[in-house]
Amino acid sequence: MTNRFGNVPVESSTLEFEAESEADTFRLGAELADVLPPGTTVALIGTLGAGKTRLVQALAQACGLPPDSVTSPTFVLCQHYQGSRTLHHLDAYRLRDDDEFWQLGVDEYFDSDALTLVEWADRVSDCLPDERLEIEILVGAGDTRTFRILGSGSPIADAVQRLSARLQASSAEPPRDEALGG
Repeated sequence: MTNRFGNVPVESSTLEFEAESEADTFRLGAELADVLPPGTTVALIGTLGAGKTRLVQALAQACGLPPDSVTSPTFVLCQHYQGSRTLHHLDAYRLRDDDEFWQLGVDEYFDSDALTLVEWADRVSDCLPDERLEIEILVGAGDTRTFRILGSGSPIADAVQRLSARLQASSAEPPRDEALGG
């Protein structure tokens, strides 16, 4: 992978996460909220109903916000949430071109310490920072989802490696028996 100048390599890291249920999506969101460095732009890609907003709700919950307070910004284009971390939640679905995206003031979001989450990011990919987290969500049978995650740029690629280790560790843990306090 190279940066926008085409000649300087950019460090990257990939991960594929299989979510068998909505609970797994919320586990992924919680881990993302914990490992992503300040100022990360998250590009969310997937079909209608794939779970882009659901993943943002999971991230928001991990930041101390009620997940039902997070709604798709399809018609308002941008929502802002303040929990333990600031979230800027954008939707590019209804935008006609890159100029409309820039008119939302995204350059200020990209330069902040907030997490900037862009649904339908593939529609404005040329506008996004080279260093970003891309999450493609593929719909499987029932509630299953495959999350293909690509971290571009050193701090974000490192975060993907930490995310991978944490997800593997948490899936290897035996289920807790609440009745026994274990």
